[in-house]
Amino acid sequence: MSKNTTQEKRLDYLVEEFKADSDEYKEIQTPNSTEDKRRILRSLMNIRMPKELSSEVMKVQDEYLTERAAEKGVMNLSDIPVIKDGLSIWQGDITRLSVDAIVNAANSQMLGCFVPMHTCIDNCIHTFAGVQLRAECYRQMNELRIRYGRDYEQPTAVPMLTEAYNLPAKKVIHIVGPIVQYKLTTELKKDLENCYRNTLDMCAENSLKSVAFCCISTGVFHFPNKKAAEIAVKTVSEWLRENPGKVERVIFNVFKDEDKVIYEKLI
Repeated sequence: MSKNTTQEKRLDYLVEEFKADSDEYKEIQTPNSTEDKRRILRSLMNIRMPKELSSEVMKVQDEYLTERAAEKGVMNLSDIPVIKDGLSIWQGDITRLSVDAIVNAANSQMLGCFVPMHTCIDNCIHTFAGVQLRAECYRQMNELRIRYGRDYEQPTAVPMLTEAYNLPAKKVIHIVGPIVQYKLTTELKKDLENCYRNTLDMCAENSLKSVAFCCISTGVFHFPNKKAAEIAVKTVSEWLRENPGKVERVIFNVFKDEDKVIYEKLI
């Protein structure tokens, strides 16, 4: 059986299993095209609450996502040139990066994005890591709520470390960036600085030598892109000078052309 045929069978199986797992979408009609089936599967994964999944379905999901990662193309650290002092810029899908840690711009609930097919990085990372990631985040948040109260939400700039499951990266560091509602304040700038500093501290504490940062807070959190990049480059550069050898490579992962241009001018 060819690789494509095997992957199609996995996709068909997972769509039906995730449909059966959903009270609301049990009866939804399965489309015919591969792309539409992928869309349905991703949507069902996105809306699924953190709960147990049978070992058989989990096994097929893991095989499917591992093959999807190979299809998209895994980017190794050696494929990404160093621009200066251990800093790199890479434009593309962060879920392709085979590094020690990738950084997820999370929300304060820390459970991923429940909006089907949303293009945010939180949704993308949770989709291609698999349902285990949401389950682990849920476990960690439950432990924190036992300690701090049932209304606990993850504070801004406090990182959470998880496994990366079916992603090429080893770990995911989830962090809540500052939200700009009206104007950019000194406090918000300091919060963003702490996102980078605290994440790098976590890398050092866990012997994670390479990390890829997304553009924290620049999406729906409305932090101005240029100012966010300035803070990111300045903070990371200072931290690397202050902590020689603790982290060997920092990649600024950008998706938009405008962000790539901004980072290229700064480094």
